[in-house]
Amino acid sequence: MKLPRRKFLRVAASAGTLPLVSQIARAQPYPTHPVRLIEGIGAGATTDLIARLMGKWLSERLGTPFVIENRSGANGNIAAELVARAFPDGYTLLLVNAANTINATLYPQLNFDFIRDIAPVASIARGPLVMEVNPSVPVKTVPEFIEFARANPGKINMGSAGTATATHVVGELFMMMADVNLLHVPFRGSQAILALLAGQVDVMFFPIPAVIEYTRVGKLRALAVTTATRSEALPDVPTVAEFLPGFEASSWWGSARREERRPRSSASSTARSMPASPIRASNSGSRN
Repeated sequence: MKLPRRKFLRVAASAGTLPLVSQIARAQPYPTHPVRLIEGIGAGATTDLIARLMGKWLSERLGTPFVIENRSGANGNIAAELVARAFPDGYTLLLVNAANTINATLYPQLNFDFIRDIAPVASIARGPLVMEVNPSVPVKTVPEFIEFARANPGKINMGSAGTATATHVVGELFMMMADVNLLHVPFRGSQAILALLAGQVDVMFFPIPAVIEYTRVGKLRALAVTTATRSEALPDVPTVAEFLPGFEASSWWGSARREERRPRSSASSTARSMPASPIRASNSGSRN
């Protein structure tokens, strides 16, 4: 099934909650030895921060170490393939984010099948991205930014944590709905934040946990959040939708493991298209 580009951007940027399902160690105590929690974006990125918070909480709660491993590269595909090839005993977990579901639709020639080989365990968190600019950019609101961008087509640099990440896709959605042309500059994970702080790029859409402290001390300027409602963390920052009606996107994180392989009919294998289980598009105007 081919999605119109506009609809695809909405689906990918607003990827929904993973089912609260766990089939790990159904018939025996779990865990009995250390668990690996793999994340694929890189140290310092929001996914890494969430992995470390969850690893610490689970280690304390279950009395067994949850060891965080950074396997960044290829927009999270390296980490996902490692888990897809792991023994399916629940001792190698993947910290999943929107990039994994985007990859499943964009890269048909991967060495693994994310939908077939990865099983959801639990939803962890979701939240808005925040549209940040370097303070040197002469704008303080979304309308001012749009006017500035239209006056300088192709000259304003938009950073992201990598091509096809949520930080990139949300930026593409903004460009489409605001009718502006920004120059996309992909980085590797949290290096995008350093580039924005240094003024190497002008604007970026990034999850709040990674940039909120820079915003509070004035090193970055928040123009808007991407969800349909304002964020409790930044209550004075408006939503993009207040200026671009219908704009909505959120970032999300969950945990997953390798699926236990089951026989599949050839018909079901060849008829597969982008499924709805790990991705749920929001209704127009509703919060994802």
